[in-house]
Amino acid sequence: MKKIFLAFLIILGAVSFAFADTIYLRDGRTIRGTLLGFVNGKFVVRLERRYSNAEAEQNAEQNIDRNRRDRNDDIQYFRPEEIDRIEIEGRSLDDARFETRNIQVTLDSNWVDSGVYLRRGERVQVSATGVIIVGRSRIGPDGLRSTDPTAPLPNAAEGKLIGAIGKDPNAPIIEIGSTSEFTADHNGRLFLTANRGSYADARGSFDVRIRSERNLNAGNEGNEDYGRGGVRTRERENTGGYGGQQRERTFDVPANNSRGLDTGIDLRAGEPITITATGTIVAGTRIGQVGPDGARSSGLGSIVSTRPLPSSGVGALIAYIRMANGQLSPPYLVGSNLNTSVPMDGRLILAVNDDNYNDNSGSFSVRVKYVP
Repeated sequence: MKKIFLAFLIILGAVSFAFADTIYLRDGRTIRGTLLGFVNGKFVVRLERRYSNAEAEQNAEQNIDRNRRDRNDDIQYFRPEEIDRIEIEGRSLDDARFETRNIQVTLDSNWVDSGVYLRRGERVQVSATGVIIVGRSRIGPDGLRSTDPTAPLPNAAEGKLIGAIGKDPNAPIIEIGSTSEFTADHNGRLFLTANRGSYADARGSFDVRIRSERNLNAGNEGNEDYGRGGVRTRERENTGGYGGQQRERTFDVPANNSRGLDTGIDLRAGEPITITATGTIVAGTRIGQVGPDGARSSGLGSIVSTRPLPSSGVGALIAYIRMANGQLSPPYLVGSNLNTSVPMDGRLILAVNDDNYNDNSGSFSVRVKYVP
């Protein structure tokens, strides 16, 4: 068997013709098609429609079932002892063993199904180029220097190309970046995305090249991920996941920031949100110290004020939603406690209700409970 396989390698490197590969069997038949590889001790060949010579035609009916193993359309499996010699036309050994797929990976609500089915123990090579644009940031496959606590991998670079095998939301996530080689730890389709929690304001894509061993469908028919597309959402269902489960974060909202604090929390319209705030700030020398509910507001001053919320007290905690187009929603009062539904998709911004921030000081401690 070793001698036959060695002879196969020698022929593979030396022979180059025009079209199909040719397999000469010991029983006199000649098979023409495409040699796909050597799997589980057998040569795997995808046959042409007309693959036999005259002698094979005479013996086809009695011999074809013996030589065909795990039939899938025109794919046949041949044991080395059945083969006299093989002529490989115009291809290398890697061409016979590996296949390459090119796909575009966008940052969207779902992971991108690569269409590549991996088997446990299979080696995979992935390379990527391209840019995903988020706001003013241009993100390459290796990601940014920052991290995103709401991302699938909170400790990895924000926007980095990542992958996962199968649709199970609890499957391990693989860091890929611009180039990576890994071994599949279980069977399933390869899904890809960018390591970022928010996807509403993203455009562009990564151009990804996946090089994997040829999939011959042997032993995969019963796997739900084989042979058809699937959907892997960006939301985990278990506790501690990065989506679908309520999360909690705490911020210090400074009183002197006129633009407000970008929390980095991306919200979906209709989802529940609870915001609580404690502490005091100094809302200017005239107003002095106030809590999250702000100073009492009344009279003509509340009507002509240029504060974001003229009817609410000076120094009160307020919130905006920054939408995908960069525009801000109308402000709404948070105060010391707010339990409501998110009014629209976008990023949560927290601020202090004032028209002059230059003489403010201090900050509120704010806790946000939300569903990413």
